[in-house]
Amino acid sequence: QASDRFNINSQLEHLQAKYVGTGHADLNRFEWAVNIQRDSYASYIGHYPMLAYFAVAENESIGRERYNFMQ
Repeated sequence: QASDRFNINSQLEHLQAKYVGTGHADLNRFEWAVNIQRDSYASYIGHYPMLAYFAVAENESIGRERYNFMQ
């Protein structure tokens, strides 16, 4: 039991060190939401088809959508 608990905690600490967006014990709800939003916008910018989809949906150019996401 104790070794399983230690193993799970060490895996969680490893993930939190490796991926910033996974959070940590001192992370509040607002900071977590900001991380999710920032990661989502970075993903939209990095995946051209998603960026093109948003541009068509909002009737804007792809460059303008990229600029808006970066703001």
